[in-house]
Amino acid sequence: MIRPNANLQSPISNLPSPIYLDHSATTPVDPRVVEAMLPYFTEHFGNPSSLHRWGQVALAALQDARQTIADILHARPNEIVFTSCGSESDNLALRGVAFALRARGNHIITTPIEHHAILNTAAQLEKEFGFEVTRVPVNRYGVVNPDDIARAITSRTILISVMYANNEVGTIEPLAEIAKIARARHIVFHTDAVQAGGYLELDVERLGVDLMSLGAHKFHGPKGVGALYVRTGTPLVPMQTGGSQERARRAGTENVPYIVGMATALQIAQSEREETNARLRALREQLIVGILERVPGAQLTGDPHHRLPGHSSFVIPGAIGDEMVLGLDLAGVAASTGSACTAGAAEPSHVLAAMGYAPDLARGALRLTLGRGNTQAEVEYAVNAVADVVQRLRKR
Repeated sequence: MIRPNANLQSPISNLPSPIYLDHSATTPVDPRVVEAMLPYFTEHFGNPSSLHRWGQVALAALQDARQTIADILHARPNEIVFTSCGSESDNLALRGVAFALRARGNHIITTPIEHHAILNTAAQLEKEFGFEVTRVPVNRYGVVNPDDIARAITSRTILISVMYANNEVGTIEPLAEIAKIARARHIVFHTDAVQAGGYLELDVERLGVDLMSLGAHKFHGPKGVGALYVRTGTPLVPMQTGGSQERARRAGTENVPYIVGMATALQIAQSEREETNARLRALREQLIVGILERVPGAQLTGDPHHRLPGHSSFVIPGAIGDEMVLGLDLAGVAASTGSACTAGAAEPSHVLAAMGYAPDLARGALRLTLGRGNTQAEVEYAVNAVADVVQRLRKR
């Protein structure tokens, strides 16, 4: 057993009011989710592929979780594929469709502001397997124009992938409009909805998507589990082979406790969505207004209106993002510069670069993302902390 070093203290143990404002990176697991998961670690530990009663109890839980998620997405249970995370769901969607339709075409359309699970997978398909990838530009707010998507389509286009909401700047993309274009041209349409899962509508019929990626830890579920919605009839080559789990689309024994946790977390998030979003929007506006007033030169990034309810992001001239994050950590506030998957990277954000921000300004990126537990008092404290940290960094 790995035990914590007794001589090490938590970095926030001596702080009066540690404040977590990095919910786009990950969220705490809801106690109701933990309670739902616990029996499947111990009492109901069976392998859902086993025929005996232990296996059948686990299988029933797996089926219930699949039905719960399908109902939320307005999908069929057999259209839900469980994975290990949102990144795996993205990988399976892109590679699975690309290889399945390779005989028909080799052209993929995406945007330059996608998560690296999309961008790096597309780049590998391009470099190593001969696919052609068009990255349609976005505007200053990070919004892609559906007409630009339409103009990028060729006779060889087989897949379009556009994220639902951006993880770094919170911008929500016009999925339904893009879906109409893809449907009219008989092109498979995928969306990375990892950031959107807990906050936006997930009705796949209204959105018009053929594939949708989700990750549980973004909406108060456990890390290490995700899902991919695959519309019936969508060609998909499995990327992980072995057993016949997930209707032979993703081999490996299903992680029943985590899948139960994911379904429970998504059900809670979607049932409480309207109330939660209204509260988060109010706190977000308080945070945005406070920082723009208190920090000279600070600029809001992303769409000022069509953005995730708890998401605020800025570029702050005269300060470096990583240094602001470290200074805020010492002040008891958890923040980030952008995607947790690229934290500490030497290059400025690829998202901000695609939106037209100069490298020197993009290096001053700061992201503050709210969650269920945050309060007005915490937002006020965070605004003051950001102002103090930036002022000290600028004086050096």
